[in-house]
Amino acid sequence: MQLKNRLTYNRLSLYNDAHRSRIMTKTRQHYLTNKDLLREIHNSKMTYCWTRDENFKHYDLIINSFDDINEDSIFTAKQNRAKRLQKIAHEAEVRRWEQGLTGKKTKPRGADFAVDLDDIAEEDLVFRVMTFEHIPEEQRKNKPKTEADYHSKCNFPPFKHYAKINSKWEEVARSHWEGGRDNGHFSVDHGITTPALARAYIKLCERYSMRANWRGYTYVDEMRGQALLQLSQIGLQFNEAKSENPFAYYTAAINNSFTRVLNLEKRSQNIRDDLLEEGGLNPSMTRIFNAEWEATQEEIKKEQDKQEASQKTGE
Repeated sequence: MQLKNRLTYNRLSLYNDAHRSRIMTKTRQHYLTNKDLLREIHNSKMTYCWTRDENFKHYDLIINSFDDINEDSIFTAKQNRAKRLQKIAHEAEVRRWEQGLTGKKTKPRGADFAVDLDDIAEEDLVFRVMTFEHIPEEQRKNKPKTEADYHSKCNFPPFKHYAKINSKWEEVARSHWEGGRDNGHFSVDHGITTPALARAYIKLCERYSMRANWRGYTYVDEMRGQALLQLSQIGLQFNEAKSENPFAYYTAAINNSFTRVLNLEKRSQNIRDDLLEEGGLNPSMTRIFNAEWEATQEEIKKEQDKQEASQKTGE
């Protein structure tokens, strides 16, 4: 019996070693995730910001007003910070395990890295407050509808970061600001889109252009170019306070750009076909095929109408 148990244990050990070896040697096909996009969007936005310290770049909770900092929001911010710290520690340990540095056969569990809320002090928390307080007033529209219409145009929703310093909540970061907090000025062109986010834009456009309903067009390169230009303009306008799915936001923008180019090309093709027909020449094959298809559909409809009329007469 002991011999049988020992053999079973050895087989399981060999299986676990082989399984871990396959995991370690397997080539990962990494595309893009919302986590990657959110990280690079945040890093890009922070290049447009003044920050008191590097520790205040990351926020724990987004709120709409400074007055929203209360016991409930502090508790929620602690929960978010605990989850973030737990995830960071777990991912780091998993990477060490995949490299065989932990000396353990089983993959680390996330629950083993849980952070107690009591270990998080209020001084560790950072709140992002969405506000236009520091944005210069400028009525850009005749009939302004939103608060943004009363201020200078920004390339993403403006905000401030607040942290507790010496028992008082103080401003520790400000968006669209170049220089110091007291001696700086409003600016929207001193920051950058991080190289990683720019590569993500290119990858999204290329992947989307390979879909079956787009890849057959001869002007698909123009579609990709238009979509890339659109992403570079509106990419940072994604608002983390309203959604955590930038992938869907970017995909919708790419689809709109592709559709816009398609409609322009169709309009241009119709104009060319009209000119060719006026000159007594044959139009494009698309125009000829569409004309034949419409004629066929009209004949089918006439035949159906005759059959329905004959059935009514017979009744």
